Amino acid sequence: MMNTRAHSAYRQAVGAFRNPTLELLHGRYAPFVVATLSLLFTADRPSVQVTDAHIEVGDIVDELRAAGAEEVDRGLPHGTGREICRYWVRVGWLVPQIEDDVEVYRLSAQAVGALDTVGRVGGGTNRVSRSRIRTLLDAVDQLSHDAETDPAERLAVLRAERDRIEEEMRLIAAGEIDPVDDEQLLEEAENILHLSRELPADFARVAESITAMQRDVVAELRRDVRPVGEVLREYLHRGQHVLEATAEGRAFAGALSLIGDPGRIDDLTDRVDALLALPFADTLLPPQRRELAAIARRVEQGVAEVLTAQRRASHVITAQVQTHDPVRDREVDDLLREAMAGLQTWMGASGPGDAVEPVRTFPTASLGHLRQTLSDPRPPGVPAPLHHEEEPDFAEEDARAWGGPHYADLEDHVARLADAGITDVDLAATFADLDTNLRRPVDLLGLLEIAHRNGMTETDEVSVVDAVRPDGTTRRFAFGAVTARTHEEDLP
Repeated sequence: MMNTRAHSAYRQAVGAFRNPTLELLHGRYAPFVVATLSLLFTADRPSVQVTDAHIEVGDIVDELRAAGAEEVDRGLPHGTGREICRYWVRVGWLVPQIEDDVEVYRLSAQAVGALDTVGRVGGGTNRVSRSRIRTLLDAVDQLSHDAETDPAERLAVLRAERDRIEEEMRLIAAGEIDPVDDEQLLEEAENILHLSRELPADFARVAESITAMQRDVVAELRRDVRPVGEVLREYLHRGQHVLEATAEGRAFAGALSLIGDPGRIDDLTDRVDALLALPFADTLLPPQRRELAAIARRVEQGVAEVLTAQRRASHVITAQVQTHDPVRDREVDDLLREAMAGLQTWMGASGPGDAVEPVRTFPTASLGHLRQTLSDPRPPGVPAPLHHEEEPDFAEEDARAWGGPHYADLEDHVARLADAGITDVDLAATFADLDTNLRRPVDLLGLLEIAHRNGMTETDEVSVVDAVRPDGTTRRFAFGAVTARTHEEDLP
């Protein structure tokens, strides 16, 4: 096919009609869409909670059906309010967002432009006027002045402007003021309204360009396989300079120098209030008065929307960079692609009424019998039998000698002292008088136990005794001197 001028113009028109703005205006249910969106979203209500929007759209559809609107012109769409809103999201007329942990809908830039177009056409204000031409000429003059590089020419323009202002000041001081008729003031007010109607769409386009840039950056980050340090530096810088990343953002940054000051917004509000109090404002229609009064609020809301999109994009990019893991991201991407491939395969082989059986539990692996122990605790062989000797190494007497105290022999010795009329004895001396086989360390403990049972008295003196072990070695013990009774004390 030859690339003629007609063919090029046709392709350009086809591309233009794919824009969501024209799709909205030329869709089957365009009157319903425009009317519903204009009722949902106003200058005082730029966003609507998702649940509220579903309910309100459903109520509007029911009200129009009850009034018979379904039989008129293009009719009404089918479905609930939720289904209608979800379709508008898919075609790009509504934008879902999260505000204060609540999901809301906002008009897209294309939907704002479509509503503005309908408002201008329906209002019947599209006419050539002095204010429109002056706006055009002022814009051309400003562009010419900014583009001029010759200092002499720029000075000449500024001097001419100064002379004009001084002449106007002289006439005002002399009382020579030519009043402007109400018709011209009305034209200028309509021109202001015309310009203000374009602002919401412009602000929405800036916010959407920032959001689109955010998605592109995150997608690029997931595909980026460069070293982590290099990736962090680049993408953190892009997150901190979001407005500079798009042409719309750079243009908005320049406009923000004019409207970003809250004092300018307040001054704009005061000027509009003063205009509405003038006599010519009585000729404005009530919708025009409300629209004119809402100009400052529109500007403020538009700036807030763009700055919110900027902060959200910076936060998302920074969070993605901080959690950037190329290996994990690739694994997640592979899993998602496998899931999508499986779904496409199932869609190709399934019918309209086929149901998908949900996975309620994870599958378990069939491993058969598992080993219950890592090693056999049984010894590899039978231990050798014990060796019995005819003469044991240790006789019973030797084993008894290394045993506990000889309580019976010790008690007999104490009883003999009592029979001899001795009531109180020194424990150290009594221990020293015992036979060698009764002066073991354990026998000293046994004698102390018998003394404690019969009754004993401790003194501040120190007693020292020598104990003899069964093998003949000695141990010396020191303890507080103890006077023991040879028989048990009578209980009171």
